[in-house]
Amino acid sequence: MKLAIDPGKCEGHARCVARASALFDVDDEGQSFALANLVPAGQEDAARSALEACPERAITITEV
Repeated sequence: MKLAIDPGKCEGHARCVARASALFDVDDEGQSFALANLVPAGQEDAARSALEACPERAITITEV
């Protein structure tokens, strides 16, 4: 599963970090970013939870 955040859509609510801190972090300007492009095994549910929590729909998950 691939993971990405569109920086043009992210408004820095950091709900993804709250739901999946192993997958996301926040930079110095308050923008969230994915820590890796691939979701580690066992973190799939956390990734989906973060996707659902994003009010701007800035997160993209692609099944591989």
